Amino acid sequence: MEIDKTWFDDMEAKIPKGNVRTRFAPSPTGYMHVGGLRTALYAYLISKKAGGTFILRIEDTDQSRFVGDATDIIIRTLKGVGLDYDEGPDIGGPVEPYIQTQRKPLYRPYAELLCEKGAAYYCFCQHVEHDERDHEELGVVAEAEDPCRNLTYEASKRRADSGDSHVIRMKTPRTGTTSFHDEIFGIITVENKTLDDMVLMKSDNLPTYNFANVIDDHLMGITHVVRGTEYLPSAPKYNILYDAFGWEKPNYVTVSLIMRDAQHKLSKRRGDPTYEDLLTEGYLPEAVLNYVALLGWSPGGERELFTLPELVETFDIKGISKSPAIFDKEKLTYFNSEYIRTLPPGRFAALAEPYIRQAVKNLALDAGEIAELLQPRCEKLKDIPEKIDFFDTLPEYDTELYVHKKSKTDKAISLRMLNAVLPVLKSLPEWTQEAIHDALIGLAEKLETKNATLMWPLRIAAAGKAVTPGGAVEICRILGREESLLRIETGIKKLKEG
Repeated sequence: MEIDKTWFDDMEAKIPKGNVRTRFAPSPTGYMHVGGLRTALYAYLISKKAGGTFILRIEDTDQSRFVGDATDIIIRTLKGVGLDYDEGPDIGGPVEPYIQTQRKPLYRPYAELLCEKGAAYYCFCQHVEHDERDHEELGVVAEAEDPCRNLTYEASKRRADSGDSHVIRMKTPRTGTTSFHDEIFGIITVENKTLDDMVLMKSDNLPTYNFANVIDDHLMGITHVVRGTEYLPSAPKYNILYDAFGWEKPNYVTVSLIMRDAQHKLSKRRGDPTYEDLLTEGYLPEAVLNYVALLGWSPGGERELFTLPELVETFDIKGISKSPAIFDKEKLTYFNSEYIRTLPPGRFAALAEPYIRQAVKNLALDAGEIAELLQPRCEKLKDIPEKIDFFDTLPEYDTELYVHKKSKTDKAISLRMLNAVLPVLKSLPEWTQEAIHDALIGLAEKLETKNATLMWPLRIAAAGKAVTPGGAVEICRILGREESLLRIETGIKKLKEG
């Protein structure tokens, strides 16, 4: 029985046309990886640079890998970094639904149309069914001739309609070559004999990743497809499908792998961080996004720091490199510190407060004042507690800290400085930063000593650490008069005993 073509005509009529349309189409298999975030970012930048449309589509046909809350994580991540999609599963759009399992009725008619055209066939053989996404990872090549390939369409259709378990496979040409153009890698040609008859519809009547990908990209009007180099082997098979349907092919934009080092790809199994991990470590979303943009793309020139709108304005596909990119945590940390320094003080204080309160339980101390000290010196939010825990409790420290060559102090000099500081600070009429500063500078002049020689022992006495956010004056101001004097007395006692 011939397939009703009016249904296909109706589907074609719904396809949006006329502008650049890109999509991010992840599988809901866990947390967002850095490579996935970069794919989403490049797809977003391509569409927005052209005034086009960015789409989120969830590709969940491989139910064996499905993770329950992964879709929520994907949505939260995209919104968290500012990659606001124009169409998607939670907001709808003209070609909904945007979750593949909800599009299930669409795929089989197209597979059966290919069977009728002679471009696909019903296969009743027993095969180990890998999802086609696995084929790239497993390096699967063309299989031995499938006997079902040579069955007549009429005979195989009757058998499939009778309920015999089967899959639908693409009938890949056995001779000749297939070429495709990639925006980054140029023309790539493969011999058809190296391509397998990939499964289009599995025996559970769900499409494989590759088949659903082609159908959805066409029906959603996708003009540019951003993918990693691991999917290059799939592109010839995609184009065979496009040709079989008589459809226009999208522009392929293939991006290089992101590597941990020259030999190893980033891998969660090896302990490499996901986007969620980076947030937990105290990296800012905008810093991560900026850094990820430069993993395999160059804007030209020396500039590295870009806001998302600036990336949209600057982005050019021609800047994408063919070479793998190395994920450098130290470089990301540098980006993060630069972003932290440029945050409005109020926003940094709000971000920092949970970390401050993690270390400083004394609610009498002003978290905002501590944040003010931290902002110029903070690299990651997660580092905050260990930097400021001394505000809560003076740590045990060795009196060797009082010995500082640059400040020209030793234990004896430090003891003399603290003995001089104590009565001066005790007698201050008001405990403000200006009053503390002026009193200490005046004392240094009176003692005919350098400011650093006076301030270093006071910093050690007040913090019990050599490295602190802010100097002795700021620390004492935040600690308050009573606690500061107590710590100076403790320092004097330790030096006398040591």
